[in-house]
Amino acid sequence: MISRRKVINILSSLPFGGLFLGALLGTNSARSMPTTTVSPSKKALGKSIYDSIGVRPLINARGTVTVVGATRILPEVQVAMDEAVKDFVQIDELMNGVGLRLAEVTGAEWGVVSSGASAAITIATAGCVTGGDPDKIWQIPNLDGMKDEVIIPSYSRSAYDAAAKAVGVRMIEVNSPEELKAALGPRTAMIMVLASGASEDGPLSLIIISALAKPLNVPILVDAAAEGLEVPNPHIAQGADMVAYSGGKYLRGPQCAGLLIGRKDLVQASWITSAPHHGFGRGFKVGREEIMGMLTAVEMWKKRDHAEEWRMWISWANYISDRLEQVPGVKTEILLPKGRSNRSPSLQVNWDISLIPLTGQDVEELLWENNPRIAVSGAGSYLPFPPNREPNIRINPSQLMAGEEKVIAKSVYDLLSNPPKVQKPSGPAAFNLSGLWDLEIQFVASIVNQTFMLEQRGNEIFGTHHASFGPRELTGTLHGNDILIRSSYTKQGVRLNFQFTGVANNNNMNGILSLGEYGRAEWKAKRRKY
Repeated sequence: MISRRKVINILSSLPFGGLFLGALLGTNSARSMPTTTVSPSKKALGKSIYDSIGVRPLINARGTVTVVGATRILPEVQVAMDEAVKDFVQIDELMNGVGLRLAEVTGAEWGVVSSGASAAITIATAGCVTGGDPDKIWQIPNLDGMKDEVIIPSYSRSAYDAAAKAVGVRMIEVNSPEELKAALGPRTAMIMVLASGASEDGPLSLIIISALAKPLNVPILVDAAAEGLEVPNPHIAQGADMVAYSGGKYLRGPQCAGLLIGRKDLVQASWITSAPHHGFGRGFKVGREEIMGMLTAVEMWKKRDHAEEWRMWISWANYISDRLEQVPGVKTEILLPKGRSNRSPSLQVNWDISLIPLTGQDVEELLWENNPRIAVSGAGSYLPFPPNREPNIRINPSQLMAGEEKVIAKSVYDLLSNPPKVQKPSGPAAFNLSGLWDLEIQFVASIVNQTFMLEQRGNEIFGTHHASFGPRELTGTLHGNDILIRSSYTKQGVRLNFQFTGVANNNNMNGILSLGEYGRAEWKAKRRKY
């Protein structure tokens, strides 16, 4: 475990580290900072508006993850949103005023508020493709006669490729400066880069990309969704033309808001493609209250006492750690962030599985079903893939409310000190399922036919899942007639994780399919006979 003294030493080397250190040691530099109240809402634990509709609230120990609600917005942001809805305003005029203010605060030429970081990527792509020409906007996604290629370094491929591809562009992946040179041409609309260590100092860094793109006037967009705001902006300094941020992460703004800053002409062209204007981007609507809330979050970034926030997170992590390490076989470690994204510590909890016979997945699921529900790592129906079979979980304190650290500490302590028995299928396989199987999946509004090609060795199953999008490897087990099959497709920004559970006999299988973020479905399969 990282001691408090060691944490202080490490903080001095981090971005904002001097500020953190000053706050911890009580230096004048920290006391001179503009501050804001860090204390969260005083809502009583266990009481929630969601109870009235039968939806369980949760304690968010996963961090700024969209599927569990993302960030805890600042009180000042809530006040701004409440004030904004009291009056009407012309939205273009509002965004023009906000653009001027964002330029002043961020040091960029211009800025707009989007309906999220992903939406910022989409409208930025549309802005680069159309240049703000309404005729071309109405033509999307038919890009005949327009630049229709977006170049992306291989290290930047992610699920958020979809935000750019929604415009109709073709993604061109490159791995080296030489490949980038060859890819640049008259059809290149934009280069899209995910902010990361590779973009900072890798062989295809933003600086290298910029040196090749600038002479050809090819715009560069950086996805910095999970970052805070630095002034001057480091990505623009390295050659980016536009940078996208999420409002619902460490900026602590509205969940349904994001930020696009950068070159004035490109940012304004991006805004033209978005709501309230009709055409392609009408659906990317951001309300006046979200616009003003996002602007407030940006302004508050420079006023927030980041050192105090960090001190509070560390104190909560230490509280949980001290409690859990009283359990024999449990060890904890405070993990510090690397790079600019997701700037918060997390607590990793490990245990000896011979003393505590639970996997990480077991503990995640048990905490998810706990009262109160606690989300750690990838809990509930959004478990990581492959599942966390190792004896560990991670707890992120950045979105906690004061007092929730005590609830987490007690819940995890109780679970690990008195672990329940988790019944799992065991025993030899009752059948050999090797061969070709015709698979039928009942999705919410469709029935899809796919196939399994299976190979079985004892209890273990291997093979290929031929799905609608493309083939993917599968693994699984058969104990008795209890079947488990997992398949995953994670290429070119696509992330599809399927988990099939159910029962099998020699010729038939059926059960429930967990689709991760896409919900659940029913499935059945029949052995194909030749």
